Amino acid sequence: MTPGPGARHRLREVMTSVAGRLGAPGHSDTLGLPDARRYVVFLVDGMGLQLLRNHPREAPFLNGLAEVPDLVCGVPSTTAASLTSLGTGLDAGRHGVVGYTSRNPATGGRLNSLTWDASVDPIAWQPHEPVLSQLRRAGLDGACVNDARFEQSGLTLCSQRGVPFHGFRSPWERLDTVVEVVEAMGPGAVYAYESRLDHTGHGEGCGSEQWREQLVGIDEELADLRAELPSDTVLLVTADHGMVDVPDEGRFDVDAHPRLLDDVQLLAGEARFRHLYTAPGAASDVADRWRAELGERAVIRVRDEGLEDWFGPVDPSVAPRIGDVVVAALEKFAVFSSREFAVELSLKGMHGSVTEAELQVPLLVAD
Repeated sequence: MTPGPGARHRLREVMTSVAGRLGAPGHSDTLGLPDARRYVVFLVDGMGLQLLRNHPREAPFLNGLAEVPDLVCGVPSTTAASLTSLGTGLDAGRHGVVGYTSRNPATGGRLNSLTWDASVDPIAWQPHEPVLSQLRRAGLDGACVNDARFEQSGLTLCSQRGVPFHGFRSPWERLDTVVEVVEAMGPGAVYAYESRLDHTGHGEGCGSEQWREQLVGIDEELADLRAELPSDTVLLVTADHGMVDVPDEGRFDVDAHPRLLDDVQLLAGEARFRHLYTAPGAASDVADRWRAELGERAVIRVRDEGLEDWFGPVDPSVAPRIGDVVVAALEKFAVFSSREFAVELSLKGMHGSVTEAELQVPLLVAD
């Protein structure tokens, strides 16, 4: 069986289930959430379920919460795709944010979905109305609490536009801001975001002492947030992906194997999940060469053979953004390009692929 989400609950159901519980038209609670007047959906970047469960001493508050079981983030298991799925209630094949980097069919170049490109209109790239905006249109309240730097970012406009944005500059300011926003609102939902665990995992590794220290602090902050929130508010804690550390022996530099780049016109994605955009008619041959070289270290698939079990149904406008060939790394393996993506060689912890360590994310309920 090919690794992947399969028929499981997905991160895209979280906000739509909140909307359904609040009575918003067109939505239903598929996750069985508790009833509440208000919800805070708090996403901890990089806090995969396996990592969390492996650290009960570092995160006693989070590990003690009730859990909605068997939730996966979707493919690719990367921040931009996951945040947009959470925000819109759609899989990547519909909303179109299909990777950390992907091809812009209009230019033939790469779009970085975190740093964005000023020439690309985020609302044209991702035209579907986010769920929080739908709440406000239905007469409910919705708000976004995030780092002040992200207020007008392309990713924010793709995933959380249409609601008031409340910026913060420190974790403690965020706690106060979330509580103030909740206390001032009627029935509705607030989205909040935390990035430090992911940054530490990339830089130091998710097996590092620094990573564990970050988890301790985040656990304490979320316990404090729950204590400060009104009693009619449910706190939901989730994540956008897990993470694995990739050792030196698992690092494959494609630039040292130039034959693999024959007929590859553009390389994108990230080290654990590569998009290969090929010359017309060359996808099958490219896929065969990569399979012969990588063997069981990766799952390699051709877009035209169907990727619906990974990306969900793919809209025609989105299909050209997905690689003609996609390379999903397994175990502790990754595909680098020292020429095209040199910065990735400095990372220790990585994600993006279809393994359980990357796909499984928590949905924890503090009511």
